[in-house]
Amino acid sequence: MILFVGLGNPGNSYAKNRHNVGFMAVEALAGAFSFSPFKKRFQGQFAEGKIGRHKVFILKPETFMNRSGPSVSKAVRFYKIPLKNVYVFYDELDLTPGKVRLKEGGGAAGHNGLRSLIAHVGEAFKRVRIGIGHPGHKDLVHGYVLTNFLREEQVWVKALLEVLPKLAPLLVKGEDARFQNDVALHMARSVKREEK
Repeated sequence: MILFVGLGNPGNSYAKNRHNVGFMAVEALAGAFSFSPFKKRFQGQFAEGKIGRHKVFILKPETFMNRSGPSVSKAVRFYKIPLKNVYVFYDELDLTPGKVRLKEGGGAAGHNGLRSLIAHVGEAFKRVRIGIGHPGHKDLVHGYVLTNFLREEQVWVKALLEVLPKLAPLLVKGEDARFQNDVALHMARSVKREEK
């Protein structure tokens, strides 16, 4: 069993924020693979389905970003999912917009959603870090992450939400390095095509 977690804030006012790109990512996966409708469970929105032959759960904690840990902890413990099978999708300030990096374990690197997760389940889960870029100064970060993507950023957001479902089968098969490489190739081609 595999758990995909998207980090974000609940409610329509946050739905298109940069900070909610984790929610957007897992919603794209749920839609592409005909998952069950999202239902309220584990203090979040929960869906289940299959990707290939693998049973997959999707969780969007509704406890707000900085308190995501208790929601994820409940799901992980209920289904006894090993942390190496937990993939967390979230926004990453220190990556250029549209770049995706995957890593296992590590610290929170200043991300409060991760800090909450680590406190409640440990740090051995996998991170799908989605670059949103940095506003340039730490004092601008709060306002930056809680604003919507600009029109020109929609090019890479759209490309990302299209490629994630195509390549998700690599994740469930544990082919993390290939997933990361193939996402990068697809994103480069898509953005180049849009610029023509």
